Order: sequence, then C-alpha cells, then structure tokens
Amino acid sequence: MKALTCIAALIATAPAHAQTMPGMDMPAPIGDAASHSTASAEKVGTDQSPSDTAPPAPPPPADHAADAIWGAAAMAPARERMHHEHGGMRLHQILFNLAEVQVRRGREGYRWDGEGWWGGDIDRFVVKSEGEAQFGHGARVAEVQWLYSRAIGPYYDLQGGVRQDIGAGVRRTYVSIGVEGLAPYWFETEGTLFVSDKGDMLARAEAWYDQRITQRLVLQPRLELNLAAQDVPEQRIGKGLSTAELGLRLRYEIRREFAPYLGLSWDRKIGRTAGYARRDGDGRGGAAAVFGVRGWF
Repeated sequence: MKALTCIAALIATAPAHAQTMPGMDMPAPIGDAASHSTASAEKVGTDQSPSDTAPPAPPPPADHAADAIWGAAAMAPARERMHHEHGGMRLHQILFNLAEVQVRRGREGYRWDGEGWWGGDIDRFVVKSEGEAQFGHGARVAEVQWLYSRAIGPYYDLQGGVRQDIGAGVRRTYVSIGVEGLAPYWFETEGTLFVSDKGDMLARAEAWYDQRITQRLVLQPRLELNLAAQDVPEQRIGKGLSTAELGLRLRYEIRREFAPYLGLSWDRKIGRTAGYARRDGDGRGGAAAVFGVRGWF
C-alpha cells in the first residue's frame, strides 16, 4: 500500500509533458489560436471553395460552326428567328371565363366576364370587360378596361390603365391599378383599385380555383367582393363592402378551348348599398341557376 501511494505522488508532482506516454502526442486545446490558424490554412476535401482550385469559366464562344459553311450574313436571320421562337414571341389570347345565362324567379338575364391580351411574357396590352343585364333591358352594369400589364415575378403581373363604365345610369371613368396572378395552391386571384374622375375610390377582389375531378370535368368555386371608400349615391353604391358574390360551376371540357358548364351563383348587396336598393324597390340579390360556356382562342 505504501508503494502505491508513493507512485501516485510522483505522478502528481511530475511536469505536465512528462505525464504522457512515450510516442503519444496530446491534441492541442480547442481554443488554441495557433492550431486553429494552421487548420484553417490547410483546407482539404469539401472545405475548399471552388475558387481555390477551379480555373475561371471560359468566355462563351463567339464563332458558329454554320458560319464557316453558309457565312455569317446568311445565318444571322435564322439565328434571330431561333431567338424569337425561344422566348421573344408575341402571342395573343381571348378568354371568356364566364359567358352565361342566369335564371332567378322571373328575372332571367345574362352575364359575361372576359379579357383579351397581346404581348410577350413580360409586357402585355390587356382589354377586360364584364357586365350583366336582364333580357329585354339594356346592360345594367357593364365596364371595359384598357390596361398595360407588366410581370413583377414568376406568378404575378402588375396592371394599370383606364376603366370606363358603359352600363345604364351614371357613367364614370376611372384610373385602374391592380395585380393579377396565381397564388399558392393554384388559386387565380385579382385585386384592383379604381379612382374615378370625380375622386370616388372603389376596389375589387376576385379569386377562383379549378378543381380537376377528371381530365375533362372541372369544378370551379368563385368569389368576388366589391368595396367603396365612400358613398356614391349617383351609382347607388354605399361605403364599405358593397356587394359579394359566391359561385360554383361545373364544366366539361369537350376541348380545352370549349367547355360548357352549369352551376349556382349567389350574390348580395350589403350595407348602405342594400339600403339604396330597398329605397329604389330593387332586390338585394339572391341565388340563381346558371349555364353557359367557358372558351378561349
């Protein structure tokens, strides 16, 4: 026992470097600055950045093999045509998302909502129109918008221009600015602000979703809200949320460009707008059976 006690005392009093076994090097402490700088200076494996070893990227080639055979002057038009067809094209489309007859308690009528555009992926000229009317009467509510559309991202366009009311009653001209695009989960959305030549400020929000049941059968729920920043008695519009509409339409795509549909639509005048309707003896809205055609070309 005395021998073991003497050996332990000798080990405890020995210098630190003498306490290691021969042939074994103790690692430096983690906080040791010298060892840290040495490790960072000697990068290996995936620690190296590409710029440490890879040469700079070569410049794009300026010569074309076809030029050596046909000549640069002969190939320039073909090359320009190829660039045009791979991203520089000007396209167009006319789309009627709604073109329908509405049946509601003897007040049958029709409604449309469509647009046409011409341009490229970034810049476009857009014309929109929507409205509704009863059979035997003129269009009660109708408008046309002329817009410049600019892509502000992969899924959204910023649009600005002029709106003109063309329906019965007071006709106003508005400056229009809004956004249109595809929201997450494939919701089509539109939000627009209108300022009239009389200083009236209106807003509209729309959203719809195409739920594909089969490759040809599509169910489309739809929502539209209209708002006003102030009362507009001449147009029978009240401050706040003025009208709301919910719709559900089932269409069958005989072709992608031609799809008859049927469904239900419910609309309601709200708040002060409903008060104007009561004083005028008009209905505040209600449900309607609808059938029509969605088409584009």
